[in-house]
Amino acid sequence: MVAEAKERLAAGDATDVSARAQLAYMARGLAAWDVMAGTVTSPETDQALRYRLNEMQAKDGSIEARYRFPPINSDTWHATVAAAMAIGAAPGWHESLKDTAMIAAVARLLNYLQVTSPKHDHQRLQLLWAATFWPDLLDRRRREQIINRIWELQRADGGWSIRTFAEPEQLGSLAKARALRAEPDFGNPASDGYQTALAIVVLRDAGVPADDPRLQRAVKWLKANQRESGRWWTKSLNTKSRFHYISYSGTAYAALALAKCGELERVRD
Repeated sequence: MVAEAKERLAAGDATDVSARAQLAYMARGLAAWDVMAGTVTSPETDQALRYRLNEMQAKDGSIEARYRFPPINSDTWHATVAAAMAIGAAPGWHESLKDTAMIAAVARLLNYLQVTSPKHDHQRLQLLWAATFWPDLLDRRRREQIINRIWELQRADGGWSIRTFAEPEQLGSLAKARALRAEPDFGNPASDGYQTALAIVVLRDAGVPADDPRLQRAVKWLKANQRESGRWWTKSLNTKSRFHYISYSGTAYAALALAKCGELERVRD
């Protein structure tokens, strides 16, 4: 799979967002599998990480990606955070590096995320999640600031809305911003499956206990808003979308959120 993505990049534009996103999430997924399967980073994960840092890293340490569809596959910040999550999750990979060039590449990426300010709250949430895998990304003060901000954005019904995590102008073109502002519920957007589930997952990974009353309100929202199809629906930020693909991510995050709060075990009982 890594070879296929490399071929796509070699054959076309070096900023092919699909191939870059594919490698980003591939490395993250491979690292997660390594954690589950044992305590050693696999050759496949090592290959994915090295290729991404060797071929995609800019001089400032970021992993360059062309802006496309927020919040996933959206920009250089997202690609860089995904890289950080993979580096932090890969068992022993960072600590065992002996290649001076690769050590320097990792240091540049770390520095980029430490000195570059997130543009909006969704990016802050991503950074916090990455820091649960790679603690050096955030000091205690910034970590607590982001956690507090997530709680501030929680809605009265216990959920979160993706539309409150960034201003429309931060999510794309002027035309997209106008379309988002023209939505009937712009001033009071509903909670959605994607943002609610992702917030729960990140807060749990950041150390918030499952029995925190605020988190339990969010779990209650998830349990009350699953559709008969089995999914948790989220309206796409791409206002012209007919498919709302973000619901796939939201549903996966919802299952993970419930698992992290012990709710799936209760269902099995």
